[in-house]
Amino acid sequence: MSKPKVAFFDFTSCEGCQLSKLNLEDDILDILGLVELVNFREAISDRRDDYEIAFVEGSISTPHCVERIHKIRRQAKILVALGACAHIGGINAIRNRMDIDAVKQEVYGADKYLFPSIKAQAVSDVVKVDYFVPGCPMDNQEFKRVLSAILTGKKPVIPEHAVCVECKARENECLYDYGTVCMGPVTRAGCNAACPSNGHYCFGCRGVVPDLNKNAARDVMEKYKLSMHQIRNRFYMFNSNLVDLEEKRDE
Repeated sequence: MSKPKVAFFDFTSCEGCQLSKLNLEDDILDILGLVELVNFREAISDRRDDYEIAFVEGSISTPHCVERIHKIRRQAKILVALGACAHIGGINAIRNRMDIDAVKQEVYGADKYLFPSIKAQAVSDVVKVDYFVPGCPMDNQEFKRVLSAILTGKKPVIPEHAVCVECKARENECLYDYGTVCMGPVTRAGCNAACPSNGHYCFGCRGVVPDLNKNAARDVMEKYKLSMHQIRNRFYMFNSNLVDLEEKRDE
């Protein structure tokens, strides 16, 4: 029986979600025993386009990216978005709130016209995404669970409750009680509250929890005397596209 052919692709990103796969030292041989790796620029020199499962990292931010992701989508039976940039636009989407010509001038200077750019988008904004692995950095254990589910014909399960649930399970003290604005109440869980458990506020890198209870979120803000402006400023780091969408809906 032939093994499923797997490919990894990178778009606008730091490529950390791909490189982290090479840190699966204890599991990488087992994984390679289950799949045939046919395209992975960071790990192998071979380049084949007969893949069935495509893992995509990074946001779509140039016309060439659009053409390339459509080509990948046409070939892949299953397409998985890896990490925050591919899943929700991520840090790259911060520039969507700025004038694109000014951004290009700052980055490229006199050569800015050589680098066509568009709004930084999640992969799902351009093509159909079958599954995703959220977060920045993306969690390798969650990646393994998603891969295992795909290879056994099951739908990967990604938590749909808030990070606060995991925080309480770990008996963490709420950072709001210390005057810190934390995205835990509105951010998708699955990271085991990694940031709050280590003294940092939740950055919202896993995206907004599905079916967000806005009234409950407002109750938290009112309890701690926070404004929507403060919350949005926190969200801009990873969720600029989502914030803009909510603002348009409220108009």
